[in-house]
Amino acid sequence: MYRSFAVALLVSCFAAAGWAQSPSTSASPAAPQAAKSAAKKPTPKAAAPKAKSDGRAAPAASGPCSLGVISAIGDRFAVHKFGVTVFETEDNEVPIDNWGLDDVVLARVRALTGTDPSIRKISYPRGAFEPFYNPKSRLLRDPGEDLPAIVRGITANANCERYLVVTRFKAQLPGTSLTVNGIGAYNRGLGSLVRHSHLFANISISLLDGRTYERIDRRMALLKATFADGMRLTEDPMTQLDNSLFPDPPATASGSAVLREKTRALVAAKLDLSLPAFLRDE
Repeated sequence: MYRSFAVALLVSCFAAAGWAQSPSTSASPAAPQAAKSAAKKPTPKAAAPKAKSDGRAAPAASGPCSLGVISAIGDRFAVHKFGVTVFETEDNEVPIDNWGLDDVVLARVRALTGTDPSIRKISYPRGAFEPFYNPKSRLLRDPGEDLPAIVRGITANANCERYLVVTRFKAQLPGTSLTVNGIGAYNRGLGSLVRHSHLFANISISLLDGRTYERIDRRMALLKATFADGMRLTEDPMTQLDNSLFPDPPATASGSAVLREKTRALVAAKLDLSLPAFLRDE
């Protein structure tokens, strides 16, 4: 089994909502009862229309923000089926918004940092990372499609010292020319008999400076943290998947509770291996 892991350097912070306290109001004395003949029912006031979200960055939470956490991994699950020739290859993506993979990122950061209120989750509009994952041109990429530009655009009011950003990436299976995309499962083999299935989680962690949005290099620290795992000679048991659990047809993936839990566990394990290199102070 393969294991791919790319490292980009970034800064991120968790956005947390502030709490506002409503001032208490004292009870008013009851007004004397008016004569029935003169009593009139007050005309009910129309409810004020609810404000609509304009998709802009949310107001900054109160208090300092040392780290903003941004996760952009949890909206889709890749399903690949490989045969002997390229003509037998099938690539699909399934929406999995209800799997909570982005929540796993925040949970693992919390597990390593405790209840530090200065670490916050940063929310962003749906589709904000689409230009990053699907640029108009891969040869001459628009600077606005790069990660720093996207993070700058969604953190205008966050004011965090750093931003930790978790994204997906494509990688080749070791010893092959086969590419798997982000987080998902693949099935490979000959015909319908000699086949094997696996899970994969290609996730990248980047750390960005909160003022300049330049990448903070943590490659050496990450290399030390992941060296032992990279020397593994046997397949990671967490990536092994019984053929009966491989989603066929692909659309069945989102409804599989077993696949969901196995994927969440794999993502958590990957994060636990790499996050310490990005969360320590220098």
